[in-house]
Order: sequence, then structure tokens, then C-alpha cells
Amino acid sequence: MILRPTKIVCVGRNYVAHAEELGNKIPERPLLFFKPPSTLLDDGRPIELPAASGQVEHEGELGLVIGRRLKNAGEQEAMDGVQGLVCANDVTARDLQKTDGQWARAKGFDTFCPVSSVVTPLEDLTSLEELEVKCWVNGVLRQHGFVRDMAFKIPFLVSYISKVMTLEPGDLILTGTPAGVGPLAAGDEVAVEIPGVGGVKNPVVDAIE
Repeated sequence: MILRPTKIVCVGRNYVAHAEELGNKIPERPLLFFKPPSTLLDDGRPIELPAASGQVEHEGELGLVIGRRLKNAGEQEAMDGVQGLVCANDVTARDLQKTDGQWARAKGFDTFCPVSSVVTPLEDLTSLEELEVKCWVNGVLRQHGFVRDMAFKIPFLVSYISKVMTLEPGDLILTGTPAGVGPLAAGDEVAVEIPGVGGVKNPVVDAIE
């Protein structure tokens, strides 16, 4: 695993269509939550379905890797502090997310954050806004969205988060998922692809208790 973050900060309901598909409205300000670093998973390693959940779903996302310490940063300083981009899968136990009322357990199981193995520098991209986020399950495209569709744009998000908590080098920000989230079952293979950034592909298995 290339990343050693002190924290994984995630943004919920950042695409209008995804919020609507789950019966939610776009929040007035970014909705932040955490995944523990123990959720991180290498490309090719299995996502484990916990016995505690009967509804685990994929959420393909663009991830930002922080390259320098950021605190109370303006938008330009915030972007200067981003080392690069990765593909990520914010795997979620949807039933537990609904029943618990807060998301720590639903988002926090081991293996619930697959991340691509290469960090792509921002300067290697021609357009951040035109990046596409795709998620495939068993070769079938389930999610497809563009960074331009985000309710809260990336420079604002990094700046906003830095005004809540200090971002340290290596920290990871997941920027939200487009519409099309759906269930995963043992035997599936799920792949997140962002052309120009890379991809991460993982088999799905039942966890060994």
C-alpha cells in the first residue's frame, strides 16, 4: 500500500443524482465523515463482506492525496498542497448506515477502502473538471459521473476541510460518488476507473469470522 494516512476524510452526498437515488438532499455545506486507515486495501486484494451486514455496496470515487501540511488554507494554497489523485472505492454497508444513524461502522470495516497503487500528479492532467469516475461490477458499468457534477468543487472542499482539521502529508480525501451505487456479493469483481488517473480492481469474498 502506497498510502499511510493519519486519516481518511470523506465527503457524503456530493453528487446530486447520488443524493437523490438514496432519497437525500444535497447538504448546505460539505457532509464530512471518516474511514479509519485500517480500511485501506491494495489493488487486487479481496474486499471482505462482514457477517454483520446484508447489504454491502460499491461507491467509486476520486481520491486526493495530501502532499504538505494544510491548516486554514485558501483554495489556491489547498490545491498547491495536493500531491495527486487516486481511484478509490468507498465500500459501504448500506443497511448499517441506515440503522446506526451515524456511519462509523457502515464505512469502517477492514478492506472497505480499496485505493489504486499510483498517485497521479495534478500537473499530469489536462482538466480536473472533465475527469470521469466509472465503476464496473463483473464487467457491467454501474456508475459513471464527471468531476464537474460535484456539488462542492475540489478546491473548496480541500480548503473547507483544512479549516476544520489540519491535513497532514499522506492524508486521503474521498470526494463523493456519482449515482449508480449498488450491491456487491461474494464472487463479484468490482473495478473503479478514472481515465487519466488509473484504476483499482478487487474481488469480493465473504469474511472469515
